[in-house]
Amino acid sequence: MWTPVTSGSLTPTPVVPGDLLWGGPRGPPDTPPKPKQLPELIRLKRDGGRLSEGDIRGFVRAVVDGSAQGVQIGAMLMAIRLRGMDLEETVALTQALAKSGEQLEWPEAWHQQLVDKHSTGGVGDKVSLVLAPALAACGCKVPMISGRGLGHTGGTLDKLESIPGFTVIQSPEQMEDLLERVGCCIVGQSKKLVPADGILYEARDVTGTVDSLPLITASILSKKVVESLSALVVDVKFGAAAFFPSQAEARELAGTLVGVGAGLGLRVAAALTAMDNPLGRNVGHTLEVEEALLCMDGAGPPDLRDLVTKLGGALLWLNGQAEALAEGATKVAATLDDGSARDRFERMLATQGVDPCLAKGLCSGTPAQRRQLLPSAREQEELLAPADGTVELVRALPLARVLHELGAGRSYAGELLRPGVGAELLVGVGQRLQRGTPWLRVHLDAPALSGPQRRALQGALVLSDRAPFALPSPFVELILPPTDTQQ
Repeated sequence: MWTPVTSGSLTPTPVVPGDLLWGGPRGPPDTPPKPKQLPELIRLKRDGGRLSEGDIRGFVRAVVDGSAQGVQIGAMLMAIRLRGMDLEETVALTQALAKSGEQLEWPEAWHQQLVDKHSTGGVGDKVSLVLAPALAACGCKVPMISGRGLGHTGGTLDKLESIPGFTVIQSPEQMEDLLERVGCCIVGQSKKLVPADGILYEARDVTGTVDSLPLITASILSKKVVESLSALVVDVKFGAAAFFPSQAEARELAGTLVGVGAGLGLRVAAALTAMDNPLGRNVGHTLEVEEALLCMDGAGPPDLRDLVTKLGGALLWLNGQAEALAEGATKVAATLDDGSARDRFERMLATQGVDPCLAKGLCSGTPAQRRQLLPSAREQEELLAPADGTVELVRALPLARVLHELGAGRSYAGELLRPGVGAELLVGVGQRLQRGTPWLRVHLDAPALSGPQRRALQGALVLSDRAPFALPSPFVELILPPTDTQQ
């Protein structure tokens, strides 16, 4: 179901010519309003007031130049989280974040090729690792500015940095070279690219403000505005392990993303995808790299392949490179089956700092050989099914929380991660399971799981008496810009 969303009124308030005169033919010029100090801005938003475009620019400027203290940044983020922002405030915040650093400029010939995808975050979500090179193999240019882990979700940059040598900080000149030679790059914010969002992104992770709709919108779209894209697809996840539990809440964010994108002149579509179970079978940085490579072998879990091909298909359709979503999905699937996506991934690794021999070994080796080339945890522990039954659900959230405790996530900004920590699901949802059968393999650096951790993980396995069934597609709904029609 492709549901068009009206972007709402995004027309800026017109400036009346008389407003710019010096109080008429005789009057002196009006004194420009004095910029508000940060405590005043925080109080204004805390009390439910509306921040002007100038207020928002002032806050972002203070974040970048260091005059805003950490506690002030946290207080403003919490005020926004609790009081919200209207559409115009969100557009202004997005623009201010985007203008806090350099703007990327590309050759004119690329302007209809520049596309990207972003996810609001999930458990086991390694789609970007597969989709960026797959889109490059379809003839797109993909300048993906990505992020690190937020809350219980894993970050694309953290996963790539688990590959020895991979460098996420690239200058605009290096990004252009990557797009010319490879067709894609996956990079992080730097002091040159959207630096304000980089600071706020880390602060949100440790201040309980990850799930704020305007902060999510501004963070996502500010990175995409500087990329000068022709089209963007955002994967908005909903469910027990997503930032938005219900599909209705996710649809609200999706509509905001599409509407704010329209206000910024960016063609944005938003896919609503389910996040109750982990995506795929592997969770954890190096384990997810392994599974992404398996997908690029034309194999791997069907739910991961399904989401990669449908998101990619929607993007090719939105950008006019496919007549319909199904045709676009077929084109993306072909790059997985013929090895061209994996070839682009290998070239991206080698160009972003990975030793070419290691990049080749990862992309041409067997799964067992790949595991020897990546960091691994010191211990493994398997959990057994407590009863007979059909796997109804594997709750992703308790699984992610235990892995976070074991070192796969951050409790404070800058905390080092344990890249080998993770978990492998040994069974799939819908599969029949017998008591005593191993269903989960945990990779950990600690000697063993604690009792509470083991109980939390066993509680993530939900069994039922019904017959085995096929796991439904996580791709549920696509929300389009208002000018697009159903196809």
